[in-house]
Amino acid sequence: MNTADRASALAVAAAQFPELSPPTARDMLECVRLELGHEEILDGFQFYGGHLSRALAPRTILHILSGNTPHAAFQTILRGLLLGSHNLVKFPSGGLGRIEGVADFLPPELSAKLECSRQLGEGWIERAEAWVVFGSDATVEEFRAKCPPQIPFQAHGHRISMAVVLEDPELRSCAAAARDVSLFEQQGCLSPQVIFVGDDASRYAAALAQEMEKFELTAPAPALPLAAQAEIAGARADWEFRASGDSGIKVWKGAGWTVVLENGGNFPVSPLNRFVFVKPLPVDLMPVLGKFSGHLGGLGLWPGTPGNAAQFSGAGFSRISPIGRMQETPFTWHSDSRQNLASLVRWVDFGP
Repeated sequence: MNTADRASALAVAAAQFPELSPPTARDMLECVRLELGHEEILDGFQFYGGHLSRALAPRTILHILSGNTPHAAFQTILRGLLLGSHNLVKFPSGGLGRIEGVADFLPPELSAKLECSRQLGEGWIERAEAWVVFGSDATVEEFRAKCPPQIPFQAHGHRISMAVVLEDPELRSCAAAARDVSLFEQQGCLSPQVIFVGDDASRYAAALAQEMEKFELTAPAPALPLAAQAEIAGARADWEFRASGDSGIKVWKGAGWTVVLENGGNFPVSPLNRFVFVKPLPVDLMPVLGKFSGHLGGLGLWPGTPGNAAQFSGAGFSRISPIGRMQETPFTWHSDSRQNLASLVRWVDFGP
């Protein structure tokens, strides 16, 4: 199978997962062209500047996946297969739902390039010529220590995301913000935990709570483990107690969601599972973000224009998108600010 054939087969399989923004064959080939310079450069030598070059994919890629990354897990599996590599995929012990059955939708030639398990397979570390690791910073460092220094290592560690509403007097962004918060139960690295509002933050929080309830009615939150339930109950009780003595704090809650208005200058950390903070937008956001330096993921913006994005492009976020599109990453996006295919291949040049 050449690259174009793999892209076509992968697009058919990806279409079975509409909830994960599946790429088309054109999307995948465009990614190859943008990152590697030519759509067929994995298949043979192509002109590359003043010479010929060929990109060689790793024979085997080891993917370590975490339980909060269904979208990222889906994309990294597709990328590994698009390269034509053999892929060793370690799913989290708790599983990743339907994604674990992706091989069922692939033609035999591609399904044979997938070995999947919830345990690290025997000999996998020795066989891997490239590693892609998702998880906590501790998990990333654990596997980095095991990876030989000459092996490409893609690390996707802990990330925190947020949103900024510069102006929205008609509250048109609230429904979109509720969707961004609620998708994937706030578990992904692009799920906003805090929304900073440039207008009336209290008015915005009340409207957001209404939209969170509407989203809950159409897409109810799943049952949570007892530990997660206890954490949310504790966080709600804590903020409700604070609200009893501080008029700047308000709490709205439903069966599976929580909105907290808080006027302090810090960046509160959410217990996740549709638990979001709304805060007034400070004059200078950088001191607030400073404590998360190196751990910022996505920024949702309203109005989501390139001009507005430009003022935040140096803040440390790897993705800036309009509110409502935070979770819809294109196949060509630079996950954690890197090229995903190019960082795995090696090159052979021919010419003068």
